[in-house]
Amino acid sequence: MAILNHKIDFVVLVSVDMANANGDPLNGNRPRTNYDGYGEMSDVCIKRKIRNRMQDLGQRVFVQSDDRCDDGCTSLKNRADSVPELKEINSKGKKATFIDKDDYSKIACDRWIDVRSFGQVFAFGNISVGVRGPVSIHPAQSVSPIDVYSMQITKSVNGEDGDKKGSDTMGSKHFVRYGLYTIKGSINVQLAEKTGFSDEDAETLKECLRTLFVNDSSSARPDGSMEVVKVYWFEHNCKIGQYSSAQVHRSVKVTLKDGVSAPSSPDDYDITVESLEDLIPEEITGV
Repeated sequence: MAILNHKIDFVVLVSVDMANANGDPLNGNRPRTNYDGYGEMSDVCIKRKIRNRMQDLGQRVFVQSDDRCDDGCTSLKNRADSVPELKEINSKGKKATFIDKDDYSKIACDRWIDVRSFGQVFAFGNISVGVRGPVSIHPAQSVSPIDVYSMQITKSVNGEDGDKKGSDTMGSKHFVRYGLYTIKGSINVQLAEKTGFSDEDAETLKECLRTLFVNDSSSARPDGSMEVVKVYWFEHNCKIGQYSSAQVHRSVKVTLKDGVSAPSSPDDYDITVESLEDLIPEEITGV
């Protein structure tokens, strides 16, 4: 596989319709918002969905959620130690040299796509190894302020025998009425060279972004409520990039159409891409 030799930037537009894009555990699991009322999705949430899609595409993933475990490992340490070469280096403890740690990093990057993409800290054994990944993801933010709705719900059956609360115990569900979110990210060539991130890995990441919400449905995100509207994929012609990532990300402009005060679909927005000389993005319709 050819190691990536040119910088890549990307912008992803995500539509959220009557769904909880990313609940805040410190606020009753209500959809995340900032102080100005704009919706947010954490970078950790986005990376989780990307990792899930990587697994769906048959890739080995190190940081797996419990309900997605496909190798029988019960912890990250257990997964790392399941690789004999990593377990042997880890057993050296304080006697491990810099060369050992470099070998540990290389073996981990070669084995798991999310390690060579996002990086990883291996600090659950006798040694500590840090890997810096080339793929950076910004927290997503909605283009316009969002309205958060809450719905009271009841349960229709007792959970256990002798449950005195009865079948009318109240609860709440929270969701975004509508929001168009922007995810921004980049792939750094210098770090790609260190982790072995390849052109093929970049294509895998692109496909994961295009299909970000496939197999992601839940009661908080029913099928059809979360949609990737567009992926704008910018491939530069050099390692450091023809333009800064900030400039590339700003070139994708999303504004409310005149006369629209309460958006309810992507059609309520004007989406344009400012022309950057010698840098034409690939425009991909998402799922």
